[in-house]
Amino acid sequence: MNLKSVIQAAEQIAKDKGIDVAKVYEAIEGALAAAYKKEEGDKGAIIRAKLDPKTGDVTFTRIKEVVDETTVNMAEGAEEEEAIAAVAAEEGEEPRLPRFNPERHLLLDEAKQVKPDAKVGDELEFPLPPSSEFGRIATQAAKQRIIQMLRQAERESVISEYKGKEGQIISGIVQRFDRGSVNVDLGRAQAMMPRGETVSGEHYTVGERMRFYILAVSDDPKSRVPNILLSRNNPNFVVKLFESEVPEIADGTVAVKVIAREAGSRTKIAVASNAPGIDAVGSCVGQRGTRVMTVTNELGSEKIDIVQWSEKADELIANALAPADVKAVELLSDREARVMVQDDQLSLAIGKGGQNVRLAAKLTGWKIDVRPLSKPNEVQEGGVAAAVDLENEEHPEGDPAGNSTVEGGVRPIYHKEDDDD
Repeated sequence: MNLKSVIQAAEQIAKDKGIDVAKVYEAIEGALAAAYKKEEGDKGAIIRAKLDPKTGDVTFTRIKEVVDETTVNMAEGAEEEEAIAAVAAEEGEEPRLPRFNPERHLLLDEAKQVKPDAKVGDELEFPLPPSSEFGRIATQAAKQRIIQMLRQAERESVISEYKGKEGQIISGIVQRFDRGSVNVDLGRAQAMMPRGETVSGEHYTVGERMRFYILAVSDDPKSRVPNILLSRNNPNFVVKLFESEVPEIADGTVAVKVIAREAGSRTKIAVASNAPGIDAVGSCVGQRGTRVMTVTNELGSEKIDIVQWSEKADELIANALAPADVKAVELLSDREARVMVQDDQLSLAIGKGGQNVRLAAKLTGWKIDVRPLSKPNEVQEGGVAAAVDLENEEHPEGDPAGNSTVEGGVRPIYHKEDDDD
C-alpha cells in the first residue's frame, strides 16, 4: 500500500470536507494497526501505529499494561471466568477482575526489568518489526477502515457545525423531493424539510436557492448522515427574517414579543421598544416599507401585520385586530373579550374566513368576540375565535397578556374616544 498517496488523498478529503487533519492521521494509524494485527494474527494484542505524514514511514508497537495479582485474575479457565464476569456486570454486581492475558498484560516484576520505575497501571511500548507490505485482505481492510473513520470524522464535524446553528436561518438549494419532503443541499451537508414544515401554496423547484429555518440537528447513530431538519412554516422563521433585516431587533433595541402565523397566508407580529424614542413598529416596517417588504418577498404572498405590543390585554387585543379600527374592548371572565367595531369595519375585523380575528386570538391568548356597534347583542358569523393555549405554541416571549385578570364579571377596560368616530 502506497502510504504517501493514501496520506495525500486523505489530506485532500479532509480539506474538502472541513475535517481536522489530525483526525485523518488518526484514521490512517488506526487502519494500519488493525491491518498489522490481522496480518500477524495477534488477535488479543494491542497494536499501535505511528505515522510520519512527511515521509510516509510507519512504526508499530505492542502495548502492554503493567499489572499484578490485585488487578487481574491469574486463574485458569479464561472463557468461564469471562462469562461469569459478564453475568455479574449485567446483574449489577461488583465487576470481577479481568483475566491475565500475556499478549496485553505484563506482571510488575517483569515490567521492572524493562523499566525500573514501572508501576501498576503503566503502559509499556515494545517495538514491532516493520511491515510495509500487507496482504491483499489486510490492505483492503485498512482502506475500508480509513474510509469509515473519515466518514465518522466528517459526520462529527458536520454535527458540530450545524448543532450550533439550530434556530438560525440558512441558505440551501432544493435538490429533490421525496414523498412530500424536500431534500436540500446545504453545501457541506444534506438536509430535509419534512412535509409538515413546508408552506401550503409554496412551489419548490429543483435547483432553486432558498432560505430555511434550522429546526433541529440530531445525531442518530443508525443514520449514515446527520439528520438536519429544516422548516419554512415555523413562526420563528419570520422572527429570524425580521432579525436579519431590522438592526434594532438584532441589537435588542426592539423586541418581538409574540407572533401568530398561518404560514403562506398571514402573520401577525407584536413588537415593543426597549429604548425611549424608538418606534418599534416603524423600525420593522422601514422607510417606505422596505424592511417588511423584504421579509414579505421571502415569504411569497404571505401578508404581515406588525402591531404594537402592550402589557394591557385590552390594548393588545385592539392592536391585534389591525387593520380594523376597534372602538371598544370589554374583558370578560375566563380570558374572553368582546370587541366593538363600526359596522363598516366588521368584515375587516373578522377577516376572510375569520382569519383576522383567529390570528388576533392566537396572538393575545384571549377568546375574542367581534360585534358591530349597531348590534352589540348579536353574535356574528365567523366573529368569534377561541383562545389558543399559548403555552404549547412557539413564540419568543411566552404567554402574552397574561398579566391581566378580570374580577367580578364584565369590566370595560379599553374604549376609543368618541371624537375618533
